[in-house]
Amino acid sequence: MTRTKKNPSQVISIVDVAKASGVSITTVSRVINKIGTVKEFNRVKVAKAIRDLKFQPSVFAQRLATGKSNVVALVIPRYEGVFYSFYALELIRGVGTMCEVLKLDLLLHITDARTPLSLRGVGGVIFSDIIGNRAQLEDALAKNMPCVVVNYYVNDLDVSCIAIDNAGGAENAVNYLVELGHRKIAHITGDITTQPAAKRLEGYRRALEKNGIKVREDYIFQTDYSRGAARSAAEKLFKSPDPASAVFVASDAMALEVMAVARELGKNIPDDLSIVGFDDNPSGLYGPVGLTTVRQPLIKMAEESVKELNRLIGLNKKSSKKILLPAEMVIRESCKPH
Repeated sequence: MTRTKKNPSQVISIVDVAKASGVSITTVSRVINKIGTVKEFNRVKVAKAIRDLKFQPSVFAQRLATGKSNVVALVIPRYEGVFYSFYALELIRGVGTMCEVLKLDLLLHITDARTPLSLRGVGGVIFSDIIGNRAQLEDALAKNMPCVVVNYYVNDLDVSCIAIDNAGGAENAVNYLVELGHRKIAHITGDITTQPAAKRLEGYRRALEKNGIKVREDYIFQTDYSRGAARSAAEKLFKSPDPASAVFVASDAMALEVMAVARELGKNIPDDLSIVGFDDNPSGLYGPVGLTTVRQPLIKMAEESVKELNRLIGLNKKSSKKILLPAEMVIRESCKPH
């Protein structure tokens, strides 16, 4: 018997599977979508035909059959240097990895607050922080779209959120400096219009107050997370008539800039200034000294957001969760007793 060889470029369709297995197209569709109304004999024939023909089911056809989409949109507010951001890259890596594990398709959406989100064909949305784009979140929720917010703890909306205990992490950082004997502790903030930076400032203030240390406003230097703003803050810090002996910096990237300024001014870290950062960015290992920092579990936060969204997509009713992940101290060489 001569067997006709299929052209490798020919696309195998559900019709070919139906013909090869001797069943209807409807039966093949039910097998593919795991609908339990197919006789075992027919299911085995269809499964064999799928293997023999190396058939790849259409994702779009499966969505039509199940009424659910496996496309996950990750919405990241646009800001300068987003693709150089340790936070953004770790978030994308963690979300992407878990999407692959759960067989979900990832749609990355870099947006500003003024741009309406197109949710067509999307099964759920992960919002990376809420920075001026709360209306986008509320619009998605109004359309009954499964949503998860990361890096922002949402108290006043019925939406799942997974955030990091920024205030607790900052408090631990300042407590560590106090334990080393420091009383003059400065803080270089991030952009306090964002919840993480505001919470880190809150934790800094709380730690000083609990330790009976007066909060000095001249020791608080507000920035926008940029290295340029960190440099300006560091210059003011070192030129102060009553300089601090330690500083808690709201990000590792800014803490490394403080180290650079110190070196340029002939200062020694940690002899002249103890520094604690926040992030546990790997670059903190390669400065003049290893940077003591607060590790935030970015990958875990990202992975848990995908798991939670996948759970919500599979539900027929709302059931939100609110999770606060702990941050932990990582002790290196950038601090010393005072």
